[in-house]
Amino acid sequence: MDSIEEILGELPLPPYVTVEDIGFAVKAVTVQFAEQGPDGPRCRNDRAPNPCRLRRWGRRQRGLTNRQIRALIDEQKAPQR
Repeated sequence: MDSIEEILGELPLPPYVTVEDIGFAVKAVTVQFAEQGPDGPRCRNDRAPNPCRLRRWGRRQRGLTNRQIRALIDEQKAPQR
C-alpha cells in the first residue's frame, strides 16, 4: 500500500448500488490495470502500487466476482444493437 493510501484509507462504498455505480466500478477495474514495473506491479493509470485504492473499490462493489466483472467488461465491449 502506498503511503498516501495509508493516510486516506479505503474509498467508501455507496449505501446502495445503482447501474451507474456498477459502470464506475467496471471502469475502475479496467483503467487501473496492473503493469509490471521495476519495483513490482503498478497501476497503468496512476502508477500507484497495484491494486490501488480505486481498483480495490471497484472490486469491492457489493462483492462482484471475477466472473461478474469479466462479464460486465465483455458486455461493455459488445456492439450495441
